[in-house]
This record gives sequence, structure tokens and C-alpha cells, in this order.
Amino acid sequence: MTSPLPPETRIGHVHLKTADLDRAIGFYAGVLGFSVVQNYGERAAFLAAGDYHHHIGLNTWESLGGPPPAPGTTGLYHTAFLFPDRASLGAAIKRVMAAGIALDGAADHGVSEAVYLQDPDGNGVELYRDKPQADWPRDASGKLKMVNAPLNVAALIAEAG
Repeated sequence: MTSPLPPETRIGHVHLKTADLDRAIGFYAGVLGFSVVQNYGERAAFLAAGDYHHHIGLNTWESLGGPPPAPGTTGLYHTAFLFPDRASLGAAIKRVMAAGIALDGAADHGVSEAVYLQDPDGNGVELYRDKPQADWPRDASGKLKMVNAPLNVAALIAEAG
């Protein structure tokens, strides 16, 4: 059996193929609020939150003008973006709604609060915040027991101020 990964291991970034680079930048930077760190020629860009080198890579190298993946095929289910608190998550949801982007769903998972939507290329996007670990639901043996309960999206947006 393989040794387990250190608990500090994280996913550093996601690199997405897009049909239209400007449209994708408009969503990830203009709506979600990531900053463009670097344009890489005319066919790729790197975006980040804060001063990280990049959280998102976008490119049209193999996908310029291409259609979204067909339903029922393998591939990325969604990319999840972790927000530090309810207010910043609510602010992001508020921007999404103001841009006229529909939510595909919203859930309180016990360990987190999340909303789901799609980017302009049909890639799934999860915007979420983790609850404090002390509040995570557990069964009688202490094993984590996630749930899929309704989420009050309006209350999250109200916390954005």
C-alpha cells in the first residue's frame, strides 16, 4: 500500500481548456474576482487570488472555439474554490447573481456550505466555505458524517454587506 500524503498537501492550481479566453477571463476575473497575473501570449492566462503565482490557468491551445464536453463523458466534475468565511462567500455569490449566472444548486454539507454553477465553457464550479472542524457532524463512533441539507443562499448573500 502507498504511504498516505502529508496532511499539508493541497491542490495548487487547476488548468482549464476554454473555447474563448477573453470570455473565460471575464468570468473568473470579472465575476469571481481573481486577478490576471500573466497573459501567456494570446492563447493562455494565469489568474490568482492574492499574490500566489496562479490558482487558475486558462488556455485555448487545443480548444479554441470548441464545444463543451458532452454530457455523460468523463472529465472534470467541478473545481471548488474555498472562501475564508461566510461574508466573502456571500459576496462572491452576490457577484454571480448580479452577472445573471444561474446557480445549479446549493447545499449545507455539515462540513461546508456550497453553491454550484457553471463557467462559460460548461465546467462545474463550486464556491464554498468550510465550517469549523469542531462543528462537523460525526456518528457515534466519531466518523465524519457529511449531509446534503438545504442552504439558505439569501442569508449568505446578506452577510456580504
